[in-house]
Amino acid sequence: MNPLSVFLPGPGPLELDGKVAVVTGGGNGIGRETAHSLAARGCLVAVVDADEAAAKQVAAEIGEHRAVGVAADVRDREAVAEAVRVVLRRWGKLHVVVANAGVTPEPATVRVGDPADFERVVSVNLFGVLNTAKATVEPLLHSRGHIAVVASAAAFCPPVGGASYMVSKAAVEQLGRALRLELAPHGVTATVCYFGVVDTRLAHATLDHDPLGRALNAMLPSPLRGRITAHEAAQAVVAAVERRRARTTAPAAWEPVSWLRGLLNPALDRLLVRDTRLHTLIRELEDRVLRSG
Repeated sequence: MNPLSVFLPGPGPLELDGKVAVVTGGGNGIGRETAHSLAARGCLVAVVDADEAAAKQVAAEIGEHRAVGVAADVRDREAVAEAVRVVLRRWGKLHVVVANAGVTPEPATVRVGDPADFERVVSVNLFGVLNTAKATVEPLLHSRGHIAVVASAAAFCPPVGGASYMVSKAAVEQLGRALRLELAPHGVTATVCYFGVVDTRLAHATLDHDPLGRALNAMLPSPLRGRITAHEAAQAVVAAVERRRARTTAPAAWEPVSWLRGLLNPALDRLLVRDTRLHTLIRELEDRVLRSG
């Protein structure tokens, strides 16, 4: 090995026109918009989703000659592998993977929450990314392609009321880093995507229409309460894929929080553990969960 090779540049920008892409969780939200955005750049797109009707609907919107909808639950390793085989049978190659599929938990604390719900969230958000990476890595090696994994700014937020989501996204961040390092010798690149609040029906339900959600959201500094649309998130994903970037963050206000997390998180924990407002919200959340159970 040439010792100077560690200083050599990696693969150049990825020209998307004519490339083949897989997007998991492509039936709605960020995944749907990412599938459309990749198609607009000239990609042939496989829209993979547990909801077969949604996957096929998005593929139909893009056009039957440029997209295919495939049903697969990312928790099922063999189903994901079969979805990739469908793509390879149709187009014979694969260049871009966006591991986007994810779910959120029912709001609860670890104390009163359902362990099965915690397991569901981790299974989809973390093992779904792992299953997607395992199923696509060999075709990506052949094409010297790119994989983007969708983590979240939740990876470095205080884990209150939805620890399974924060835990799973922190793990996805590390998995994305592992992929970037381990695939580099093979010419494959990887992006970790960090998004703050994306303006979706879920955000409205959990943050706008829920009094506890509104109260927790109000505790964030105002710059971090800004929202982006699913289309803006998708544009960030696609730009990162084209440039083979190691990371992308939106809204941009979250970027310094990520840089400084080693200092901020211990300080935040010391403050929040004594914050009576947060204590009250946690008790109210637990009471609500216990009443509903």
